[in-house]
Amino acid sequence: MVIGDGILTPAISVLSAAGGLRVNLPHINNGIVVVVAVVILVSLFSVQHYGTDRVGWLFAPIVFLWFLFIASIGMFNIWKHDPSVLKAFSPVYIYRYFKRGGQDRWTSLGGIMLSITGIEALFADLSHFPVSAVQFAFTVIVFPCLLLAYSGQAAYLRKYPHHVEDAFYQSIPKRVYWPMFIIATAAAIVASQATISATFSLIKQALAHGCFPRVKVVHTSRKFLGQIYIPDINWILMILCIAVTAGFKNQNQIGNAYGTAVVIVMLVTTLLMMLIMILVWRCHWVLVLLFTVLSLVVECTYFSAVLFKVNQGGWVPLVIAAAFLVIMYVWHYGTLKRYEFEMHSKVSMAWILGLGPSLGLVRVPGIGLVYTELASGVPHIFSHFITNLPATHSVVIFVCVKNLPVYTVPQEERFLVKRIGPKNFHMFRCVARYGYRDLHKKDDDFEKRLFESLFLFLRLESMMEGCSDSDDYSVCGSQQRQSRDGVTGNGNENRNLSTFDTFDSIESVIAPTVTKRTSHTVTGSSQMSGGGDEVEFINGCRDAGVVHIMGNTVVRARREARFYKRIAIDYVYAFLRKICRENSAIFNVPQESLLNVGQIFSV
Repeated sequence: MVIGDGILTPAISVLSAAGGLRVNLPHINNGIVVVVAVVILVSLFSVQHYGTDRVGWLFAPIVFLWFLFIASIGMFNIWKHDPSVLKAFSPVYIYRYFKRGGQDRWTSLGGIMLSITGIEALFADLSHFPVSAVQFAFTVIVFPCLLLAYSGQAAYLRKYPHHVEDAFYQSIPKRVYWPMFIIATAAAIVASQATISATFSLIKQALAHGCFPRVKVVHTSRKFLGQIYIPDINWILMILCIAVTAGFKNQNQIGNAYGTAVVIVMLVTTLLMMLIMILVWRCHWVLVLLFTVLSLVVECTYFSAVLFKVNQGGWVPLVIAAAFLVIMYVWHYGTLKRYEFEMHSKVSMAWILGLGPSLGLVRVPGIGLVYTELASGVPHIFSHFITNLPATHSVVIFVCVKNLPVYTVPQEERFLVKRIGPKNFHMFRCVARYGYRDLHKKDDDFEKRLFESLFLFLRLESMMEGCSDSDDYSVCGSQQRQSRDGVTGNGNENRNLSTFDTFDSIESVIAPTVTKRTSHTVTGSSQMSGGGDEVEFINGCRDAGVVHIMGNTVVRARREARFYKRIAIDYVYAFLRKICRENSAIFNVPQESLLNVGQIFSV
């Protein structure tokens, strides 16, 4: 529903702003208004890749001027047309309103709902401003200014009821009309930007939880993690916004769709807040019940009203939400099953050790970089590969790439290296950590840094012999002991290096605080020769060639599966896998040295 909101808000905001042209330029028809709105929308979405950092400083002045203008015009209209309109603050009038009109007045709540739209995307502002600033601005500026603006329009309509279609622009005094029009258009763009940013944020979070197909996420700010740009979603939103703007016959239908999306978002938010209060904040059940009942009474009242608008445009957000729900559910289900298969079928160390130093294979010169999502164990794709082709490289390195929620990872902390099995197996695991602005484009640099870290590990290992066993080697034994309090995952979980094998595919691994010190010690000793024989051996294999081996697990539905499962897996999930970013593109693997190993898994 929030994604649907991100489509409808720019459409209705920009169309409303462009509609103001009709007031002072009567010869302009609806077609021209739509064209102007489409031009603004295309311009808005075309500059998203620049981010909001460069223009964000303009948002507050624009919105402040907007509220200042509408409050001033509201006070002017109240004073000039009908000061008695302030009596509307008495609750008795809403009772009389419903009593006189019956169902028609009740259904009008769907339109009244539009007076508070925008607050459902308030969380997007937390990427730009602190909580206290949002709270202060809403209570001191936003709420009073809106009350004055709506009261002023009501006073104007008491005198000119035939101007109800364009009450906002009609109520603006002629002398300030064009400045107000410019500010209103700018404010509409800011409001649209807020919901677009909210949509990007939501997609990124869904992506992190494996609930959305892999898309490119560009971080546009060094200071704020939440300021991002997603190219694919940006252009999809633009196309859908233009379709909504040009496709609806009138603005009221877009308003009905918008109101439906907002009310449902509020309902879901209230239910989620209830869970937060119980499970996270541990609030008393009386407080939880009071909050939930009061919120649902208000929101269900508006929800019952927008139900009458479903056939008048309210169906649009329902269709959009249903489409994204199907995509997200199918992708999450397929990805989860694929990961469970890889986890359950990974090869044990006992199996590797039982093969002997040659792994029961022909060890050909060269180095194989096997990419895997698993930070522990040997992936099944490797056993699948050597079972069907009984040969492998002299040196095998399992590479696991992790993206951390930090701006950048220093070069000296980029790689974690450990050995798999005894030394004569020449098998290693390397976890490469990247911040959200680290560039990973030149494969030669990646290989160079990986091998530098590997050689550093070998020299340290030779110095610290006796600190590690045959199954699990790390940078050094002292690092294992000291890092038990120094390794954290995603900022909220304490882990130690001895549990390195238990990290799953969505966890981030942070370098121990002693890593940098150890690296400096080694690099500062130019005469160190420990581990030289194995370094020389690996260098020889490197000269023979480096091959990037990637797994491609294809998920298929079983023959006896129900028809909807076959459609979901064999068609929808397969299509999403086909159009989303390939791992080779994410890791920037050179095509000439890429080897894809496929396997089929049935669910």
